[in-house]
Amino acid sequence: LAPVVAPYAPDAIDLASRRAAPSFGHWFGTDDLGRDAFSRALYGGRVSVAIGLLSALVAVSVGVAVGAAAAYFGGGLDTVLMRGTDALLAIPRLLLLMVAAATLQPSIPALVLLVGAVGWMETARVTRTAVRGLVSADFVSAARASGAGHLRIVQRHLLPNVGGAIRTAAVLAVGRAILLESALSFFGVGVQPPDATWGSMLYQAQSAMSTEPWLALFPGACIVLTVGGLTMAADRR
Repeated sequence: LAPVVAPYAPDAIDLASRRAAPSFGHWFGTDDLGRDAFSRALYGGRVSVAIGLLSALVAVSVGVAVGAAAAYFGGGLDTVLMRGTDALLAIPRLLLLMVAAATLQPSIPALVLLVGAVGWMETARVTRTAVRGLVSADFVSAARASGAGHLRIVQRHLLPNVGGAIRTAAVLAVGRAILLESALSFFGVGVQPPDATWGSMLYQAQSAMSTEPWLALFPGACIVLTVGGLTMAADRR
């Protein structure tokens, strides 16, 4: 709803109103080019949340596939997949993303893939734990006896019965992805100008923290409220 709600275009420059404090005319104030911070927060939220949702979709897809395969087949495959997952969890993902983003200067689609590629491990562990408890269940044995293949058993019998755990992991993955994107943009290696995100707004506000703290306060509050709300939603599932 940003185009409907925002009082100004996100990149509309008004040098006469630059660095204005929050007021009825500019709810979140304006930046050093006179751009309305409230409008930029709305449009930036669209980018941040979209990256979070799409990255989580990538992460959950990979995580569910890895976790379900490890739990269903067990044995050596389970050991290899889970030890590999543990090894990736030990790598600081923000540092890895910063190096990759600084090297590639990614577009928004590439950023979605990068964030998703480092965010699947938690989902894989949750899925593996949930599926492992059902592999020896009677309905799975009955499906095998009826001639169902491995893929059908996993897709039609196991995953629907662990949907709650996967949905919770997916909600948390969205929050992690928003934080990662915001961190990358804050360090200047994420979404590049003129596109606005909450993280890039924080990055641009660094030089004015002592004189215009509201430029960092409001986008920071958007991140905290969104990620906090997603975490609370996951806890209530």
